Amino acid sequence: MPSKNDVIAQMNDIFRDVLDNDDLEINAETTASDVEDWDSLSHIQLVVAIEKHFRIRFTTAEITAYKNVGEMAEGILKKLPA
Repeated sequence: MPSKNDVIAQMNDIFRDVLDNDDLEINAETTASDVEDWDSLSHIQLVVAIEKHFRIRFTTAEITAYKNVGEMAEGILKKLPA
């Protein structure tokens, strides 16, 4: 079972790819307002890429409830098989 930090590291690669920014560094506290190109359209692209990468599905309620990257990482961990 990966750790929260493992998940965030994998998410960082996804964020760099989707937002086309090789210098981007996200952490558990990162929010959309912290990242220049993270808007509503790229948010959808990020969610889709994360779902594909981890082979999971988020509900709309889950997506809107996440306040930062760390909360999303915890949501991913809950969905991964044990």
